[in-house]
Amino acid sequence: MQHAAIQRILGLLLMIFSLTQLPPMLVSLFYEDGNLMPFASAFLFTLLIGALLWFPVRRIRKEMRLRDGFIVVAMFWLVLGLSGSLPLMLSESPRLSVTDAVFEAMSGLTTTGATVITGLDELPRSILYYRQQLQWLGGMGIIVLAVAVLPMLGIGGMQLYRAETPGPMKDNKLTPRITETAKALWYIYLGLTAACALAYWAAGMSLFDAIGHSFSTVAIGGFSTHDLSMGHFNSPLIEYIAVVFMLLAGINFALHFLAWRSMSLAPYFNDEECRTYFKILLLTALVTIVYLYFMHTFGDFSEAFQRGLFQVVSIGTTTGFTTAEYHTWPGFLPVLLLLVSFIGGCAGSTGGGMKVIRALLLFKQGYREVVRLIHPSAMLPVKLGGKPLGERVIESVWGFFSLYVASFGIMALILTASGLDYVTAFSAVAACINNLGPGLGEVAAHYGDINDLAKWVLCFAMLLGRLEIFTMLVLLTPAFWRN
Repeated sequence: MQHAAIQRILGLLLMIFSLTQLPPMLVSLFYEDGNLMPFASAFLFTLLIGALLWFPVRRIRKEMRLRDGFIVVAMFWLVLGLSGSLPLMLSESPRLSVTDAVFEAMSGLTTTGATVITGLDELPRSILYYRQQLQWLGGMGIIVLAVAVLPMLGIGGMQLYRAETPGPMKDNKLTPRITETAKALWYIYLGLTAACALAYWAAGMSLFDAIGHSFSTVAIGGFSTHDLSMGHFNSPLIEYIAVVFMLLAGINFALHFLAWRSMSLAPYFNDEECRTYFKILLLTALVTIVYLYFMHTFGDFSEAFQRGLFQVVSIGTTTGFTTAEYHTWPGFLPVLLLLVSFIGGCAGSTGGGMKVIRALLLFKQGYREVVRLIHPSAMLPVKLGGKPLGERVIESVWGFFSLYVASFGIMALILTASGLDYVTAFSAVAACINNLGPGLGEVAAHYGDINDLAKWVLCFAMLLGRLEIFTMLVLLTPAFWRN
């Protein structure tokens, strides 16, 4: 294990991350909200820590192995959550404890969108901007950005890319060089963010709100600058714009790249995961809208359609925006929406959940086992897009699913033991491990009222979800640390 190389990379990444404190400093100066010092202090502290880590090993030029990549990714997200919480700890508004500040920062960076803060409309603009920026940076992954930057500093990035990028097909690259791949992903990410911001602005949002909500929409984060989230604007046009960009952000970014390069929509239609993604959301939306209409939850069909569609796409893609209190909807709908979030977005997107491709492969494998009962000797390969998959991929998906369920169950039990009721514990873990945000019960509106132990467990759940389970849990195995 290359300890000096790992230390050097962490130092560099922290120094780079310290620069992200500069935009909220400028926002604080522009709006004169009196919140400059927390960001200035966080900038200097993070820069200093990064420099102290980097300077003693600055001349180390050893190539990292895959094992080192896992350590860097996991440690950096942990350190990032702690350093990202500094402005929230130091700010007078809101006044957050260490636990709450780390929870809020971790929620932002992992694009979970669970918040402990109330009274958003009265917060300083710099804090509001900072929360949105955390989600935008976490959306594509700080590590992917570092993959595009660090090679220029003499550090290879393939190991980090393989450890960070989600999905069972993650070894596929868009371009021959990993640096160019990371840049291509970020160009698409920037383009979608800019288009979303312009659309929101044209639809009636202020420029500040448009930029902030574009950050959290494309990142599939869910943080808002208002307590009522998207419901604050009370605009069908804004909601439909959000639906479009949430859907786009939930698609594998490799497909966006291929569609842009070929100037064709064919890559979307030809991809089985993408087709399944839209089928799941369409079916869930139809059930939700029809049920809301016949239960007379809203005044007419048009409102039921608008609210139902928005909430299905928001929860199904694990964004977490709200325009209505969906946890009060009748019958099975709240549980249905929460269960859909377990599937989440496509692999290679900014969405959370287990990913559509895994759900699809689990279904195909289950169906194959049923057919095998009828034809025990038949050769029945699992196919994706017409191509058979190796058994190693299927085993990986089942391994992921088993660890996902086991981790979920253990954390839900811990939350229940800490004093939370079953509905709150179940939904809180589901919302955090799926990087969704809003849950049911006591965490339907915010997470500020639950105990500190539950918040730390949920921080771990956010990291598990963001880093796809294996990246975190592999560090807990004795085999990983053996030479």
